[in-house]
Amino acid sequence: MTELDKALETLRQDMNDAKSQSKFYDLFLNTTFFVPKLEEQDAGGAGEGSEEEAVLPLVIEAEGNNYLMLFDSEERVHAWAQAKVGSVAVPGHVLAATTHPPLHWAMNVGTPYSKQFLPDEIAWLREVVERCNAEAAKETAEGA
Repeated sequence: MTELDKALETLRQDMNDAKSQSKFYDLFLNTTFFVPKLEEQDAGGAGEGSEEEAVLPLVIEAEGNNYLMLFDSEERVHAWAQAKVGSVAVPGHVLAATTHPPLHWAMNVGTPYSKQFLPDEIAWLREVVERCNAEAAKETAEGA
């Protein structure tokens, strides 16, 4: 059980507890996630002939929504896929800063610690990251 798993379990016990919410989302934003990626042959040859590797994340459609799959360990990615699959490591704060509606997230699918993130929740996390980045830039400018 990871720290993120423990924080999610605590949050589930009381979804309205501000301290539990803060701890979970802070851990989320500071965790490196493994995002399964499409292999070149699955992407219809995308990136052929290119020296730079184009990374296309695996997005799953379910119940009319598109989900970006996120796992907090490579082992969980492989267990979910039931095979060794390629993935890219992305910090939670980068995911929050770069994800836009209508994309959803599905974290740690296939484990007792799975969680779906809705577009409104992701937008809120993006705002948190933008605020933190703005404050950090201000502090850096003041210190220079």
